[in-house]
Order: sequence, then structure tokens, then C-alpha cells
Amino acid sequence: MSLIPAALATATALGVAGAPAGLVLPQRVRGAVVGVLTAGVGVAGGASGVAALGGSRWSAQVPGLLPLAGVHLAVDALSGLFMAVAGVVVAAVALYGVGYVAGHGSHGFGSRGAQAVLPLFALTLILVPVASSVSTFLLLWELMALTSLLLVLAEQRARPSVREAGVWYAVMTHLGLVLLLVGLMVYAAQAEGETFAALRAGAAGISPSVRGLVFVLTAVAFMSKAGLVPLHAWLPRAHPEAPSAVSALMSAAMVNLGIYGLVRVGLDLLGGGPAWWWLLVMALGGLSAVYGILQAAMASDLKRLLAYSTSENMGLAVLGVGAAGLFAHAGNEALAGLALAAGLLHVVNHAAFKALLFTAAGSVLRATGERNLDLLGGLRARMPVTAGLFAVGALGAVALPPGNGFISEWLLLQSMIHGLAVPGVTTAIVLPLAVAVIALSAGLAAAVFVKALGVGFFARPRGDQATGAKESPVLMLAGMGLLAVLCAALALVPGLLGDGLDRAVAAAGYAGTQPITGGGLRVRLDEVSATLSPLWVLAALVVALGAAMTTVSWAGRRRQRREQARLWDCGGGAPTPRMAYTATSFAEPLQRVFDDVLAPEQDVDVTPVRESAYLVERVQFRNRVPDRIEHRLYRPVLELLAAAGQSARRLAGGSVHTYLGYGFFGLVTLLVALVVGW
Repeated sequence: MSLIPAALATATALGVAGAPAGLVLPQRVRGAVVGVLTAGVGVAGGASGVAALGGSRWSAQVPGLLPLAGVHLAVDALSGLFMAVAGVVVAAVALYGVGYVAGHGSHGFGSRGAQAVLPLFALTLILVPVASSVSTFLLLWELMALTSLLLVLAEQRARPSVREAGVWYAVMTHLGLVLLLVGLMVYAAQAEGETFAALRAGAAGISPSVRGLVFVLTAVAFMSKAGLVPLHAWLPRAHPEAPSAVSALMSAAMVNLGIYGLVRVGLDLLGGGPAWWWLLVMALGGLSAVYGILQAAMASDLKRLLAYSTSENMGLAVLGVGAAGLFAHAGNEALAGLALAAGLLHVVNHAAFKALLFTAAGSVLRATGERNLDLLGGLRARMPVTAGLFAVGALGAVALPPGNGFISEWLLLQSMIHGLAVPGVTTAIVLPLAVAVIALSAGLAAAVFVKALGVGFFARPRGDQATGAKESPVLMLAGMGLLAVLCAALALVPGLLGDGLDRAVAAAGYAGTQPITGGGLRVRLDEVSATLSPLWVLAALVVALGAAMTTVSWAGRRRQRREQARLWDCGGGAPTPRMAYTATSFAEPLQRVFDDVLAPEQDVDVTPVRESAYLVERVQFRNRVPDRIEHRLYRPVLELLAAAGQSARRLAGGSVHTYLGYGFFGLVTLLVALVVGW
């Protein structure tokens, strides 16, 4: 028996065994047992993914498991990449979760229901890329949606806002499912088969209009799952309200499957398409990258900030996928392979640093009970390990060396810049805009994570919760440490992924391009004659930093100035925490620059003294930066639906005669329709 089926069978057995263990085991051992079983799911699933990246392939069919269609499974390098990413994230977060659940007792994430669902959710993250038929894929996709929804609602008894987030997530994810169901059903009907092999073979015989309809329906559904603007409304609500371990799994593993579906259907099964497909994809990707990081810059809720950062990074990955389709349509498969490899590598890098950031945010939340950056501060001294690990994740998120996000954004920029050589007016206009989007999002990301790290960890504590914070348990730190090691490996030796990425790109339809070559210590792009060695970049940074510190120290010794007395402070006393920057004040300059885009809402409420209109008793200032797309797009729809619901109540008057009349007219209408159709 080869490694892939054995590993998948092991992952399935462990995931299925974890559900009853979470339900029946007593509280004192429940978290540990479920954590071990969930970690086993991740290790086994990750091993099968690594085997596929190494060149192994596997397929199987189980005829009787699903009525009529059966279950079809297949693993290639493309599915293996997403399985490996999900497996590593699941294993590390499961280890973290054992320590995390110890602070929740039998409530919330530690409840029987949440612990029973956790291993099943982890299993669906592994199995969705394995599906190789429409029915199997939709079944696993829906199981992933339902299990994640139950985990989002784990803490609904503690906070009413969790229920609202759950409603948003349930509605958005099932609207996406409806679009996906319709698109794949139309595709299967036209191709006269529902297996991926039949869809792939029948794509050429489908009319362009039907292919376009299938692509738009499925692409919108997949980009909704990835959290792309304007389909992102569920993401900044669900991620902050879910338990932090669940937030890490959703943001680092689940949203990736939206990218997987887009690549699998758009590039592999449909075999690419006209330029307008990919221009649409690139437009949504660029919009998500800029809008997501702008909203993250305005956020003071740490987990909400990270959620919007997910929209930004998924936008960059989708930008690479769209560029790959555009280059392939223009006939340059070498650049198409490079752009797709950059997008896939960014998915891998984002999974590593975002899982680390969400688990570190969970560590802060567990220690302080607070996720508002305006009320935190001083955590570097009180939680030094968490602060250091958060800094590693933040370095990856800002896309600067030696962070692991740098290499994938460098590859993405290389593909866009060299794509300017592709002839055509479209590429001449679109690609410079894409380069500008990447550069702008990287600059704003630096501001976002300087704010999060500086205000939350290095500033003075601004609340009792932050003052009394203590470091998290060892298992939580161990899980975060594994993710930090992964970030370091991806940053310093990204060439180790070169062969696996090349195979994944080939499985998506660009066989023979081999966009990335070179050893583990460097990345070489033969098609565009570019080479990068992250270790040499790190060495140069260390030398430059050492030289700067030496210069400063030497200059300080020459001056030999010593302060003999405290400087005069005009009677104001020593600075207090209230005088330090908060997350809101740090973001205020950016808010002014992008005022027209963000449309902030400000209000000043002045309460005068009762005896005099000229003396002020209290001044209250409120500054809010709402999600403008949600405000302008979703709120009118919700108001319209609410009005329709209120109007529909008039139909239910309580009269039996009225209800019989409804039934009679409904029956007559049905009979007329049948007669006309006959």
C-alpha cells in the first residue's frame, strides 16, 4: 500500500475517532485526547500532501458510498500542495489548542460540542482537495462549511456578537454554495459527466457563453470563500468572534481552498479562457489587496486587523492566478507558470505567518481577556515569548526581508514586471496597475504591523488587563514555535519548495514550464534571468545593522554626556500611558490620506453645565471607520429584505379560509403550468 492512501486512511480514522472522543471523554482529558487526534489528522494529511508534491499520484473510486454517483478521489501535486499546507497548520494549531482549551474549561472552545467538531473540521480541510468529482467535492465542501460554522458559534453564550457573526458567515457561505452548485451542475450537464476527468475532457466542446457562465459562477463562489472584496463581509466578523485556534485554521487553511478551487476549475478543468475572465479576477484581487489592508490599518481590534489582512493576502494570491490566466491567453506559458507559482507560494507563506499571528493574538486574549489594541500595551515585558513570536509573524506579513512573505511577493513582482514584454494594450495598462497595487499593499502592511506590534507590545500598558498579563502555557508556545520555525524555513530556504511548486504548476495545466529552479539556498528564475538568495540578503542586513549599531555606540562614547539631573518638565510630571500613541491615533494620518475611500464617521457630543450654556461639563468624541462596502452594498439589501419580510406578514392573517385560498390558487397555477408544458 503506497503512502498516500495509507496516510489518508489514517487521517480519516483519526478524524472520525475524534468526534466521539470529544463528546464522551471527561473534561480533564478531553482537550488533550482531541488535540492529539487532531494533530494526527494534520500529520497524516500533510504526509500525503508531501508525497504528492514529491511526484506521487493516486486515485480511487468507492461506488456505493454516495447514491448514484459514488465517491471519486484523486491526489496530484496541486491538491498535494494544499493538503500539505493544511496538514502542517492543523498539526501546529492542534498542539496549541491543547494548552488553549485548558483556560476555557467546559465552555466555549472546551465544550463537548466544539471538541467533537474540531477533528472533523480538520479532516475536511485535508479531504476537500482530494475530491475528484462534482458530488464528492460539493459534499466535502458543505461539511467543511457546516463544521466551521459550528466552531465559529462555540462561544455564543458568552458574547451576543458571536451569533450575529455566525449568521453572516452562514448566509455568505451558503450563497457561495448555491453558486458553486449551479455552476458545476451546468458544467457537468454540458460535459455529460461529473468526474473531473470527464469535465476536463468535455471542456473543449462547450460553447464559450456556457464556459463563461460556469467560470463566473464558480469563481465568485470560490473568491467568496477566500474572503475577497466585495464578498468578504463574513470574514472580519467570523474570525474575531471564533476561538483563536479556530480563527487560525480558518484563516491559514480554509480560505486557501478558495484559491484551490479557482485554480482547479478555471485553469485545470476549464483549461483557461478569454482575457476578460482573468481581468475580472485580477480586478477583484487588486481591490481586495488594497481595501483589505486599508481596513486593517484602521482596525483597533487585533483579530479584526488580522482578518482584514487575510483579505489582502488572498487578494495578492488571486492577483497571481489572474495574471497566470492572462499570460496563458497571450501565449506566454513560461510567465504564466511563474505568476501561478508566485500565487501558490504566497498561499503557503500566508498560511505560515497568519497561523502564527492568530495563535499569538489568542495568547494575548487568553492572558488579558482583551483584543482592543487601545487597551493593551506593555506585553513585551510581561509576555516576551509571545511578543517575539508575534514579531516573527509580523515580519512575514510586511513582505520585507528576511520575512517569509518577501520571497513570494518578489516572485509576483517579477512576473508582473517581465509581463510588460507581452504584447497588447491590455497588459500595458493592467500590469503597471498590478505592480502599484503590490507596492501599495506592502507599504500599508508595514504600517499595520508596526502599529500592532508597537502599540500592543512595546508601548506602555493602558489597562489593568495588560498590566497583569502573564505568559501562556508551554503547549501554546510550542505550537506557535513550530509555526515560527516554518516561517523561518520558508524565508531562508524557499528553494526547497521549488520542485514541488513546479509540479503543482504543471498539474494546473502548465506542464514543462518549471518556473522555479535552484537549490534550497537560492531561487532562480530561468525564464526571466533573475536569482535571489535570501541567506545572502539576511547576511547583508545583519552586517548593515551591526555597522549602524557600532557607529551609534562609538559616537555615544565620544560625547560621554551624562544627565546629572532630570530635565525641567514645565511642572507636567513624567509621561503617562494616556500620552502614548494608541492604535486609533497611529492610524489617524492614514485615515486622512484615504479619507474619500474610507468615509470615516465622526461625531462630537458636547454636554454643557446645567446652569450655564457657556461652561462645558463633558465632551464626547466618537470616531468610527465602517466597512464602506458593507455599508453601501449589504445594508440596502438587508433593509429591503427586512421590509419584504414585514410586508409578507400581512399574508399570514390567521384565517383558515385565506390559507385554503392560497392552496387552491397554488394548485391551479401548478396544473396550468403542467398543461402548458405538456
